[in-house]
Amino acid sequence: MSEKKILVDVQELRTYFPIQGGVVRKTIGHVHAVEDVSFQIREQETFGLVGESGCGKSTTGRTLLRLIQPTAGRVLFDGVDLSALSKEEMRKKRRDMQLVFQDPYASLNPRMTVRRLLEEPLVTHFTLTQGELEEKVSWIAQAVGLAPEQLERYPHQFSGGQRQRVAMGRAIVRNPKVFLFDEPLSNLDAKLRGSMRREIMLLHKKLNATMMYVTHDQTEALTLADRIVCMSMGHVQQIGKPIDLYEHPANTFVATFIGLPPMNMFEGKIEGGKFVSELFEYPLTAEQTSLLADYEGKEVILGVRPENIVRGGCVDFVITNNENLGMNTLVHGKIGGKKIVVCKFAEWCNYKYGDEIKLGFDPERMHFFDKETANAIR
Repeated sequence: MSEKKILVDVQELRTYFPIQGGVVRKTIGHVHAVEDVSFQIREQETFGLVGESGCGKSTTGRTLLRLIQPTAGRVLFDGVDLSALSKEEMRKKRRDMQLVFQDPYASLNPRMTVRRLLEEPLVTHFTLTQGELEEKVSWIAQAVGLAPEQLERYPHQFSGGQRQRVAMGRAIVRNPKVFLFDEPLSNLDAKLRGSMRREIMLLHKKLNATMMYVTHDQTEALTLADRIVCMSMGHVQQIGKPIDLYEHPANTFVATFIGLPPMNMFEGKIEGGKFVSELFEYPLTAEQTSLLADYEGKEVILGVRPENIVRGGCVDFVITNNENLGMNTLVHGKIGGKKIVVCKFAEWCNYKYGDEIKLGFDPERMHFFDKETANAIR
């Protein structure tokens, strides 16, 4: 099957913000919010921008719409260089790109009913009969999960999740080529976030739309996105399918950011076919020994996800507590009396404080990283 057309092409994007000081507000430096960011988004793809707060993901998303002017680099939208457009041309082009805010309440006129809010962009941009207008509003409301009786209410009468539905309804009115969701679920409680994630997934299927999803919540990125770009400190750390970032992290940041609970990390050396740390020694397989041949006697970092730790092995583990989650149990404890480790066992466990067990690692799921560069050893 042929690949879809590239709709958004971000090339070496940089966005700096001036730091001003003194009485005359002189520029004394710059904050490098985004540094050499490049990626492509294809038609009908859901593309996730994920990273910790302040990593530059929202700045990147807003730069795509030219709500923020980039310092350098280019953004091609459907083959058109957005940086070359005038303000008026960009305003028209922005009709093909719809932004759904983190908190949509400020963008919804509190004096209008939901019906009026959905009708407003239809009346502004299209010539429709009253019958066509009512039919279109009804279809939009159904698409975003709004009941007919809710159309006569006002925004302040809605919950956060319902207001997000109204905002999404206004966004799909123009049938845009790209939706940009800027952390739309971060203000909702956990149960409602799960419900709205499913709503967004269904909306994507109904519209066959191209979506860019900005979030600090890795769960949202893993469940919603076809591909993810993971960012830190303004830089791209890794781009790929969610499963690729989970199973083959490019560096220690991606390894510990993607996955919940995060990957356990151990510092040590490679010596004589073993991983040797101050906490334990662990034998390597022949394949691992070959992979790490150039690191003999050198320091590396071993990473193991909680779900890839097994009972029965050569590592002494003292339990401090366990969290029973139904089908799984998170078991917390210490190795060597100080290193806190989390294990995830696929059953209900009843360990108590001070219990001692032996642990091992799934050899197919052990990750090694260069200590100096933090990059994965492959």
